[in-house]
Amino acid sequence: MLEVSEKKRLLISERQPALDRIAHLDTELADHFMTKLQTEPFLTRSIVSFQANKNRAVYRWYKFKEAFSAALVDYLLQKYEVFQGRMLDPFAGSGTALFAASQMGLDADGIEVLPVGQEIIASRLLLERGLTADDLTRLKHWISARPWMRSKTRQPLPKVRITEGAYPKDTLEAIEKYMGAWQNENDHVQAILRFALLCVLESVSYTRKDGQYLRWDDRSGHRLGKKPFSKGEIPSFNTAIHAKLKEIQTDLQFEEPVLDVRIQNEHAGSQVGDIRLYRGSCLDVLPTLPSNSYDVIMTSPPYCNRYDYTRSYALELALLGVGEREISNLRQQMVSSTVENRLKDLQTINPQWTDAIKAADGQELLQSILWYLEDQKDQHKLNNNGIPRMVRGYFYDMACVIFECYRVLKPNALMFMVNDNVRYAGASVSVDMILSSFAENLGFVVERILVLPKGKGNSSQQMGLHGRESLRKCVYIWRKPQCPRGDPMHNI
Repeated sequence: MLEVSEKKRLLISERQPALDRIAHLDTELADHFMTKLQTEPFLTRSIVSFQANKNRAVYRWYKFKEAFSAALVDYLLQKYEVFQGRMLDPFAGSGTALFAASQMGLDADGIEVLPVGQEIIASRLLLERGLTADDLTRLKHWISARPWMRSKTRQPLPKVRITEGAYPKDTLEAIEKYMGAWQNENDHVQAILRFALLCVLESVSYTRKDGQYLRWDDRSGHRLGKKPFSKGEIPSFNTAIHAKLKEIQTDLQFEEPVLDVRIQNEHAGSQVGDIRLYRGSCLDVLPTLPSNSYDVIMTSPPYCNRYDYTRSYALELALLGVGEREISNLRQQMVSSTVENRLKDLQTINPQWTDAIKAADGQELLQSILWYLEDQKDQHKLNNNGIPRMVRGYFYDMACVIFECYRVLKPNALMFMVNDNVRYAGASVSVDMILSSFAENLGFVVERILVLPKGKGNSSQQMGLHGRESLRKCVYIWRKPQCPRGDPMHNI
């Protein structure tokens, strides 16, 4: 019987010709972008993730793990002197880019398909800009009197299959009493109380978000993996919800008669930009937006990493009344990033995307990676046969997104994108350079690919089979030229 190390050696040797070709094409593309790739010391993993938001007032309310930080938005807009106009975020998430840009004086539009993100943005807009003095009085009452603890009415908490048994019995009863008590409040107050509940659901449950799925504490009776898992102490609902309401009160200073979260800076003064949210997939919404209408784009799409947000945010989706069928439909509407995504018929969705599809068809490194993954699938060497389809769908979807972003940007405007590189079956997938290659082919000028000083490791499974490799995490900076593609002056 072969030892593990010998199996690994044979496995790698069988794959080596294809991996060598991928590595060669990757090196060629790196040579092409050599002057653009630049290590940026300011870009720590904390700054380009939610971590830097944890201690920042207002942004800390909901732990949206896939978000980048407000500090990153501040840094990029100031460094590249974008102080006015209208910004777009096609993957708005919890609205970090929208609110940070608005506080700097820009108007901001966001597109978001996930109802959780839509709810966070709408709730924050209401808290900051839409509450009356009476609404604030009622919220103060909930903090001081805790009326849900005396409530005799229970409102059933919606659930889907994946959230069955997610809470301790006492916690579930307390949540339903909290929901029962808010029935007597007006729509504004109910919305804020529901938002506070949304913010604590995970912390009071037996679950923890783990990218591709919900990880279950052994106390729940669920066991998804071989290793036991404990979240540690799970706070009581009454403690968690009271602390969250107090945190919101502290951040927005409810004692003031008028809420004012505006910032003072030399460029924006006291002006706060408008925020507008489009609900739906960016693949549906972007084509409806007018050309040459945005001064900057700041975004972070889903990564090509198998994360299924419809599963990891199942508790929140259930609370918002999103049912099983709607969750399944949502999964297919999102940009492909999970193995359950079906390939979209992109040319049927929008016949104008021919150039975007050609950009993906002609990207040699991408096509070599796709061929390799299909071959590994045919040889039954992938841990999930959906990986080739997901990777293909991801890059073709993103080519269409990039096409639309180019179209809606004004000439000379910048686009910032945060993304991660990935690795599958031993093949490193340089997402940063492949997407930047698309961008060039679709008319953008690649100004910089800012690289974090410290990369991220690949999965333990990948390391076990293929060795450790640090993967780049980057911020791409693309500019639509002053004379856009199609303009007679473009190539002069």
